[in-house]
Amino acid sequence: MRAEVLERIKFVKTCVMARELCLLVRTHRAVLEPKDVQEICQYISSLCNEEGCIEPSELCAKAAEAIGLGDEEKYLELCGQSCVKCGEARRPQPKKDAYVA
Repeated sequence: MRAEVLERIKFVKTCVMARELCLLVRTHRAVLEPKDVQEICQYISSLCNEEGCIEPSELCAKAAEAIGLGDEEKYLELCGQSCVKCGEARRPQPKKDAYVA
């Protein structure tokens, strides 16, 4: 049981955090400076990498690089690809029979 809880905590610290940050950046991109987006995308990439999601991590890192170079079209393309490949679909399902006292 402990291992399952620790695995869930790790998942929230990496995948869920990365996904939420990604959605925030994509939703509010218009009010953020390119350097803000670049910094956040680099952080998201590191979270994905930590969880072992190499392809989304690399795509996110390339998106960060593209926005840093001022290529918003390339950024949007790479960011979209990264989101599609996001491992959050692997989300561990909570057990239905868990009892909480």
